Amino acid sequence: MENIKNEEQQPDVQSEVKEDAEAASACENAAETADAGDENLSVEEKLAKTQEELEAYKEKVLRLAAELENFKKRTQREKEEHMKYALEAFAKELLPFLDNLERAVESAKETKDIEKLIEGLELTLSGYLKTLEKFGLKVFAAEGQRFDPNYHEALSTEVNHEVEENTVIKELLKGYTLHERLLRPAMVVVSKKDS
Repeated sequence: MENIKNEEQQPDVQSEVKEDAEAASACENAAETADAGDENLSVEEKLAKTQEELEAYKEKVLRLAAELENFKKRTQREKEEHMKYALEAFAKELLPFLDNLERAVESAKETKDIEKLIEGLELTLSGYLKTLEKFGLKVFAAEGQRFDPNYHEALSTEVNHEVEENTVIKELLKGYTLHERLLRPAMVVVSKKDS
């Protein structure tokens, strides 16, 4: 509702410029018509009249320039505010997982039941990953894949005769993409043949 209100309050600069161009054209036509009737006026009177019109146009241009500057400032403010609160929906979706983790810690302190703690943490992690996927954040598999420097960062190499050379044999940290763009490469150990 606020956006609609803001849109209504913003001047339509293009339409105002168009209106002003039409008004200028109408003034020119009127000036031509007046020139026909102004034949009886002296050069000084014509000059004074033209200067008056020029001042009116200058004032109009200055007003439009000020409106355009205000529009730019308002747009910049709105953009900054949008950027500031763009993650609001994302943050709200993550709050239940923070609550679940806090409950899990409290429950573990009271019951000392490791099995239930692990089960609760696995459920929380699963829900967390599903929520991240809703916002375009995805984990990608690395282990068993051919080493790809675009998606994997090799932290070390290991001799391994069971797989082809340059195959990811261990994933130390998972890799993530955000809307098909790499967010973080997977940190991996890559196979090699004898040195």
